Order: sequence, then structure tokens, then C-alpha cells
Amino acid sequence: MTERKPPGVPFESWVDKQIRDAERRGEFAQLPGAGKPLPAGSDTTYDELWWIKQKMAREGLSVLPPTLALRKEAEDTLAAAYAAPSERIARKLITDVNVKIRDMMFKPPPGPPLGMKPYDVDEVAREWRERRTAAGGAGGPAEGSAL
Repeated sequence: MTERKPPGVPFESWVDKQIRDAERRGEFAQLPGAGKPLPAGSDTTYDELWWIKQKMAREGLSVLPPTLALRKEAEDTLAAAYAAPSERIARKLITDVNVKIRDMMFKPPPGPPLGMKPYDVDEVAREWRERRTAAGGAGGPAEGSAL
């Protein structure tokens, strides 16, 4: 629609004419989603960021505030430390995430408060050894002494 509304023509009739002309030219015939139901969730209130949310869902993306992202990373790192092949690797994982936790503790948080403190590396290493012993003795004293 590059054509401008002529002066003196009511806006509604001009728009209706534009739509009718486009229908006659078949410009609405091959639109994506034509004849399909509206997507689920269309009965909710209007959200001006709907297209961003749909794009992020399609791309499998999520955005968390930094403190919540660090909580998730800390939980994942703790699980990875418990599953580590050696105590040295478990200690390294926890030490690295503790640096990030301490940094976040001493900065004003941009989102909700972090609500956690650094892990006790020795406690995680002790629990790592206990879990290894309970699981059948994998990772004997040679690995534990290589710290």
C-alpha cells in the first residue's frame, strides 16, 4: 500500500477499498497460517512482548537474572563435582564456582538476592569420597591424594 489516502475520502472507505483490491489480487491467499486455528494461549491478556517470547521458545532460549543464573550454575556445578572422575577435578569445579559466588555476594545484585554462600570445598570433597565409597569404591586413595 504505497498509495496515499486522497483528501476528502473517508478513511474507513479508503481502507476497505484497499483490502478489497488486495483480496482480488490474491495477496491474502498464501499467508502462513491461513485456515489454521490461532495458537494456544491466545485467550490471555495482550502481552506486547509476545513475539520475543515466541522467538525465544522456538530457539530454546531462556534469560534469567544474573543471580538466578548463578544459582542454577552452582547447583549444576555441585552435581558435576559429585560425578567428577577425581577429587582434584571436584575441588577445581567447586573452587571455580565459589569465585563467582563470592563476586556476586559483594556486588549489588541486579535481580533478586543470591541467597547462598560459597560451598565448603573440603566438605564437598569429603562427600565426594563418601559417595565414591558407597558406589563401590571407584576412585581409590591414589586419586584423593593427588590434590
